[in-house]
Amino acid sequence: MSKFKVGDKVETVDDVIVGIVQGIQENQISVETEEGFMLSFSPGELMLVANTDDITVHNFEVARIKKEKEIPKRRNTQTVKPKERSAPKMEVDLHIHHLVPSNKGMSNYEILNIQLDAAKRQLEFAMAKRIQKVVFIHGVGEGILKEELYYLFKRYENVKYYDADYQKYGLGATEVYIYQNA
Repeated sequence: MSKFKVGDKVETVDDVIVGIVQGIQENQISVETEEGFMLSFSPGELMLVANTDDITVHNFEVARIKKEKEIPKRRNTQTVKPKERSAPKMEVDLHIHHLVPSNKGMSNYEILNIQLDAAKRQLEFAMAKRIQKVVFIHGVGEGILKEELYYLFKRYENVKYYDADYQKYGLGATEVYIYQNA
């Protein structure tokens, strides 16, 4: 006995054909598609479609869904702190190849002096231009330049220095904060 009866809404298993059962003869089911075509299928090629006339929606459910839609979606925006936004940050790379065209034939002492002179010049420039933050990129190396920079920074009363942002610079940079006097 067939599970289908005349008037059932059916859909094909392997295709997107929807229709109403018009007749049943042995192993052939005649279906009229939504487009008005008459097609024949075996019972294994069809499945019953739930009758959508039985579905009821209550006002409470509609109101709940409307309320959910009205809630604005949170956007993932990166917030910038007010101090970071207003304070321009200056970067000074003290690697010797950024300071001179060629360091061929220079001693380590000469290279260190060039780097320290550049650091002092840039620090005083930042003070004159009222730039609050300066990042000195010195690299990791043996730490001699870093120690000499700390010695230089200690000579200024209005300066605080600390390791720069590790995620951006790694261990090879020092950030200097310059207190601005009115």
